[in-house]
Amino acid sequence: MTNSGKHGTLAKISYGFADIYGGGAFVVISTFYTVFLTKSLGMPTALAGTIPLVGKIWDAITDPLMGNIADRTRSRFGAKRFWMLIGSIISAITFVIMWIPFTAGGSTIGQYIFYILMYMLFSTGFTIVMVPYNGLLPDMVEDYTSRAKFSSVRMVFSALGAIIAGLLPTLMIKDNTNKFQYVNVSIVFAGIFLTAIILTFIGTWERQKEIQKISLSETFTQSFTVFKSHSFRLFIGIFIFGQAAADFITGLAVYYIDDVLHAYGGGNFTMLMGVILISQFLGMILFAPIMASTNKKFPILLGTPIRIAATFAMLFFSHEGAPFMVILALSFVIGLAMAGTSTSIYAILSDLADVDELITSVSRPGICSGMATFTRKIAAGLSSAMIGILLAMIGYDEKIASAGGQQALSTQKGIANIYVFAQIILLLITLFFTILFPVTKKEFDIIRKEIARRKGSDTSVATAEEIAVCEKVTGFKYDKLWSKDNALKIHA
Repeated sequence: MTNSGKHGTLAKISYGFADIYGGGAFVVISTFYTVFLTKSLGMPTALAGTIPLVGKIWDAITDPLMGNIADRTRSRFGAKRFWMLIGSIISAITFVIMWIPFTAGGSTIGQYIFYILMYMLFSTGFTIVMVPYNGLLPDMVEDYTSRAKFSSVRMVFSALGAIIAGLLPTLMIKDNTNKFQYVNVSIVFAGIFLTAIILTFIGTWERQKEIQKISLSETFTQSFTVFKSHSFRLFIGIFIFGQAAADFITGLAVYYIDDVLHAYGGGNFTMLMGVILISQFLGMILFAPIMASTNKKFPILLGTPIRIAATFAMLFFSHEGAPFMVILALSFVIGLAMAGTSTSIYAILSDLADVDELITSVSRPGICSGMATFTRKIAAGLSSAMIGILLAMIGYDEKIASAGGQQALSTQKGIANIYVFAQIILLLITLFFTILFPVTKKEFDIIRKEIARRKGSDTSVATAEEIAVCEKVTGFKYDKLWSKDNALKIHA
């Protein structure tokens, strides 16, 4: 592929395809997995909601390992693309098995353990694909603005995946107590996800570079040393709370429209999810040029206050018989504003490996990606657990739900309050971390220039301003940068 071709539209589209899986898988899971377990299988909400979170204990092992494996693998395809290809098959299989109906002979604990294990298998498949994928862009493109453009296209595909994942199941699951309809959905999406990942494998490339071989014990040490970066720590705050706010929408959507509005049937749920997801898709297109002309965190700063206002307004229409068109209009604004967070997060992620390299002297995009992917799954797990626990606290009755009955009025009001105020709290925290995040194009260019100095390809002397920027972005004193000990030792 020519240099111009490497920065062309086809290259960007090819890179973006795999995030149909990244953006879609968690929409299906956060929207329907707890519903599948509670409404079709009758599992208590407090247990069902904790399954994804328990699975994160396993991720604490697999994500750092995958980052290490990706950074030390040599393949003619490129290490990250090779593992994405392998992971595409594993992901398709594991996505189906986590929706297999299992009653454990009436044992709630047996059923709970089974679905924890199934979720762990799926999460491993997700790791094998997404850790290499999240670390791929730094090995494809070096320029700040070009990375932003690639990330913007990726987010369009992520939004497209979310639309498909949010709408297609609502058309296939006519009865949310019918467990076999969920199996059919899983089979369809396994095929969609497999195809998307393979298309990215075919259409992308990867620079060959020196393999970073480290021991197993060093793998976990290096994973934690990523957090030495001041910018990475702030990014984690943006990532966890920003994505958790989005997960609360999809995770509570069925409960909100079914148990609060009593409007699940008649295509209303499909319309609600469609409005949120399509507006997100339009938002990705809207925020891409805004981000390119400002900086990578500006879409969050612009969209979050708008989303907070629209979310609060939902509180006044969260009851049976409320005008559904008003709810759809507010949901459109929320979805549009949500796109700002998603657009920014993955664009920012592609630059953090450079900040880490200045600190450690080691190029570790795989490990940085592994910890970011782990963070994403932690956010999803925490959201799911909190939703389950909060539903239990307000008296949600899974037996009434599996029988198709209505929850108590106090429970309905509780769901509405959770839907609104949990999002607002998470969004305010996201905004706080975003304001503090120090990297824009100016800082990034200084970081890249300093890396060039450390490698000997730039003979200029750092100015006082450049030194101050390096210290602010990394959190290290200037003379403590570019040390491999920063990667190998938890304490400096």
